[in-house]
Amino acid sequence: MTFKDKLHAYMQLTRFDKPVGIELLLWPTLWGVLLAAMGQAQQQGATAGLPSLKIFVIFALGAILMRAAGCAINDFADRKVDGHVTRTKGRPLADGRLSGKEAIGAFLILVLLSASLLLLLPIQVFYWALGAVFLAFIYPFMKRYTHLPQLFLAAAFGWAIPMAYVAIAGAPDIWCWLLFLAYMCWTVAYDTQYAMADREDDLKIGVKSTAILFGRYDIVIVSILQTLFLLLMGVVLWHYFAPTSLGISLIFGLALVAMMFTKQNNACASRQASACFQAFLANIWVGRYVFALVAAACIWTSLNG
Repeated sequence: MTFKDKLHAYMQLTRFDKPVGIELLLWPTLWGVLLAAMGQAQQQGATAGLPSLKIFVIFALGAILMRAAGCAINDFADRKVDGHVTRTKGRPLADGRLSGKEAIGAFLILVLLSASLLLLLPIQVFYWALGAVFLAFIYPFMKRYTHLPQLFLAAAFGWAIPMAYVAIAGAPDIWCWLLFLAYMCWTVAYDTQYAMADREDDLKIGVKSTAILFGRYDIVIVSILQTLFLLLMGVVLWHYFAPTSLGISLIFGLALVAMMFTKQNNACASRQASACFQAFLANIWVGRYVFALVAAACIWTSLNG
């Protein structure tokens, strides 16, 4: 195998060739960074505040690196089953282009690179980061023992939110945990859509998922989770922006997300794998839109406070 082929295989292993997952982790991480800075400023008597560029960049890079690390350990865990799933049989461990040892090596290097960023943050963040590494490591194996691997994925992806609050405010508060819970509801919902695309193959090979657990109630439960996400995000945004004229505007702004969810669920109603996968991909726009909403509100409030 040439160097170019090997490099391409590593790109596929870490999904740098498919930035969808990066965005699904990156945008919510930055929601947490922005809202933690807002809350910290309000506690100090200011109307609003923005995070430092240093904190913003560190958490953005950390999200990108840890997502790649998670993909590497996921492919290691699934190396014996990916070849039996239509969508994943071309992954580099499934087709033999990379070995299990190379996947573990990539995972460790990416985790160490992420850990190096912690040197620029308060020591408390390091202790919280251990939880992120633990969750990222165990998540891929959960699909063999529980029908709720999507719950572990949500916790692993969302752990950056309390870490952001620790880095900026010193500790997570109730609003941090509500934001974390909102994110988990959204993640379980979109990862169930993802699992719906693989349901037939997963049933054949014995892999568990929420799509299998929910059965014919899958779309109903996904809709409930999406509704909980909207309600919790509405409460969080109202808390931070109610003192400003933006409070009610942001709540109405979430109506566009509700329309996005409705379109996704209409597509999933066919239960066709391609439609469910496209619904999953559409969640990129949910992440982008909510980030734009939160960022615009934080900047506007800071400039006009």
